[in-house]
Amino acid sequence: MLIDTHCHWDAPEFDGVGGSLRGQAQAMGVRLSVVPAVSAGNFGAVRQWAHQHKDAYALGIHPLFVLDATPSDLSQLDQALGDLAGDPRLVAVGEIGMDGFVPELQTPTAIEKMHSFYRAQLKLARKHHLPVILHVRKSADDLLKHLREVAVVGGIAHAFNGSDQQALAFTSLGFVLGFGGTVTFEASRRIRHLASTLPPSALVLETDGPDIPPQWIYVEAQRRRAGQPQGLNSSVHLPAIARVVAGLRGQTCAELRTQTTANALRVLPKLVGLRTAVSEA
Repeated sequence: MLIDTHCHWDAPEFDGVGGSLRGQAQAMGVRLSVVPAVSAGNFGAVRQWAHQHKDAYALGIHPLFVLDATPSDLSQLDQALGDLAGDPRLVAVGEIGMDGFVPELQTPTAIEKMHSFYRAQLKLARKHHLPVILHVRKSADDLLKHLREVAVVGGIAHAFNGSDQQALAFTSLGFVLGFGGTVTFEASRRIRHLASTLPPSALVLETDGPDIPPQWIYVEAQRRRAGQPQGLNSSVHLPAIARVVAGLRGQTCAELRTQTTANALRVLPKLVGLRTAVSEA
C-alpha cells in the first residue's frame, strides 16, 4: 500500500471531482491520505473528508493563514484537539510552521506572528500528545530552533528542500522528510540528491495536492497566462512519484512502498489502526 502523507482534498480545486479522484487513487494502491487543515475555518471540512473517504486528517493553522488568525483560533484548535482526542482519524497537528518565501509574510510584524503561532501550536501538540506536520519553506533553521526549545514527539517536515545538515537535524528530532512532485524535475538537484541519499527510515511520500504538480502535469507560467490550466495534482499521481523516487534510490517500487509506509506509520502512529482497518476491508 501507499500513503499520501499530505493532500489538501478539501481545497476548492477538487470541488465536484475529489471523490472520483480519491476512488482512482484508492484503486491504484493509495490506501490512505492525510488531509491537513490550514485554518480554523476548515477544521470541520478536513474531518468530514477523512470520515467520508476513510482517510486521516490533521488540525492546525498554516503560516499563510496566520496573518488573519486571532488568539481565539488557537483556543479553537486547543478545544478541537481535546474534544476529538478519541477520533482515530485525527493523527497530527498541522499544517503548521513558518514561510520565508511569500513577500507579505516577511515584514517584522508578520514574522513575529508566525513565530508566535508556530510556537503556540507546538505547545498544543505536546499538550495533546500528537506529532506535527510542518510547512518548511525557507524556514528550516527557525523551525528547528523552536523544536529544540519545545520538544514534540516528531512528525513530518513536508516538502523539505533544505541542506543535508538540516535534514539530519530534523531526523535527529524524530521527523521524516516528505517528497512529492518537485522530486520529479531533473532541475531539482538538491531534492533529488536528498531523495537518493537519505537513510531509508528518513523519507515519506506526499503530493500536496492540488499544489506542487509533478513534471508530467506541470504547465509553465507562459502557457498558463495564455489560458492553459495547470494540471490538477492529487493522490492519483503518488504511484508515479514513488516510481521516480525508487529509481533515484536504486530500489524496487515494492521496497520503497514498504519502507515509506512503515515510516509514515512510525511518525504518525494513529495511522496504524487505520491501516489495519483498510487491510481488513
